[in-house]
Amino acid sequence: MSDRTVAKRIAELRDQVGRHDYRYYVLDDPEISDARYDALMAELRELEAAHPELVTPESPTQRVGGSPSAAFGEVVHAVPMLSLDNAFTEQDVIDFDRRVRERLDVESVDYSAEPKIDGLAISLRYEHGRLVQAATRGDGTKGEDVTANVRAIRSVPLALRGAVVPPLLEVRGEVYMARRSFEQLNRRAAERGEKTFVNPRNAAAGSLRQLDARVTASRRLTFYAYGVGDVRWGPVPPPATQDEQMRRLAAWHFPVTRERAVVRGLAGILGY
Repeated sequence: MSDRTVAKRIAELRDQVGRHDYRYYVLDDPEISDARYDALMAELRELEAAHPELVTPESPTQRVGGSPSAAFGEVVHAVPMLSLDNAFTEQDVIDFDRRVRERLDVESVDYSAEPKIDGLAISLRYEHGRLVQAATRGDGTKGEDVTANVRAIRSVPLALRGAVVPPLLEVRGEVYMARRSFEQLNRRAAERGEKTFVNPRNAAAGSLRQLDARVTASRRLTFYAYGVGDVRWGPVPPPATQDEQMRRLAAWHFPVTRERAVVRGLAGILGY
């Protein structure tokens, strides 16, 4: 094949593999067999090996590096990653709604509601649509650079979908381990006589902080987005609401929880 034909085929394969990763790891709705997917990846790897000058960081073949990292660097969050407040009783929710209405000086508020998945808070930094850094929350001001390991999580997009994207976008979300993956991990560990994890959250945290990204890749972690931090919207109009922001993240192929809802006022919160 000519160089132009090879470059075109590589671009087609990257697009196909990316689309199938999204359907499998985000939508949980695969449309091809594992064998067909493996064949696409094998062809892509073969072409990139023969033409290393065409390899790019956002290629699906580049999710996992070959050399273990010696340590995690420090990342200072441009916008602090604050923890969430809790409401343990119905009165706590009533008081929260009252404070919001008083400070906004309105009679009723529409709320964006969604479940809180118990995992590890992560910040993903995209520059001109490409993932350049991933960091843990840490103490809220400083976290650890876990970029290599997060790249191994197939539900995390290496590049934003769409022709128009923000010049800078920091997506915040949660890395977690599904129960079925947790059970499989512990079963394999028990068979080898190794220590098992206490719960999925500990398993996710331990898996994300492996010095070898290949180990992280084998642990079947997943990710979902719940908001943004540092951002320069540029040509993209800023979202007017949290719900619009979540729909925009989904359009860029970030996984978002399917149990989201926009509810009206106190009754809507309690009903949700």
